[in-house]
Amino acid sequence: MSKEFKPKIISFLCKWCTYSGADLAGTNRMKYPASILPVRVMCSSRVNPVFMVKSFLHGADGVFVGGCHPGDCHYQSGNYFTRRRFAILTRIFDTLGMESERLKLSWISAAEGVKFVRVTTEFTEEIKSMGENPAKKKVFL
Repeated sequence: MSKEFKPKIISFLCKWCTYSGADLAGTNRMKYPASILPVRVMCSSRVNPVFMVKSFLHGADGVFVGGCHPGDCHYQSGNYFTRRRFAILTRIFDTLGMESERLKLSWISAAEGVKFVRVTTEFTEEIKSMGENPAKKKVFL
């Protein structure tokens, strides 16, 4: 009997936008995958890239970062920092031969519960198609 692969996706969600979008999806009784493990942060710029790497190396099959749309950040320019850091981190992942496709950044506002469901469902399906995170077997920290 084979066991169905259920990915574990650590999701860092901006309190003001994406987390509220997830909350809206929940209050509207929309279903999003249980594989999404939300971590509420004050701003997507507060997500240190080390948190993402540690999540990945400690067994997360994917890491999702959600923030406000560019120009709509509660702290004015936080999501611009996030976008730059994310670009650098994906380049580092590619350089090290790690699967940067397991990282995802998306801008979802508080009014976009439907988009939150769609993005998280698509990302979960992508991770399922890739299988388990190979780094968790290789790295022992």
